Amino acid sequence: MSVKVEHAKAPAVVRVIELVGVSSISWSDAAQQAVTRAAETIRHITGLDVLKSSAVIKGGKIVEYHVDVKLAFIVENGEVSEK
Repeated sequence: MSVKVEHAKAPAVVRVIELVGVSSISWSDAAQQAVTRAAETIRHITGLDVLKSSAVIKGGKIVEYHVDVKLAFIVENGEVSEK
């Protein structure tokens, strides 16, 4: 059985971006929403770090779950620009 490894092998560059995931279901679903949406345009996602969880309350009930996350992904050759 072949196993595909998505972690970076040296030498490599990993980019980290910050996103906010939103869900009406749970904080876990909000994190999954961030990953699912990012995966539509970003390849080689390797990790997620939840920085902060928050919620919107209306009428004494949570109506929106928010998670601030850092998402890591491997930068492919030719994608790194010098500044």
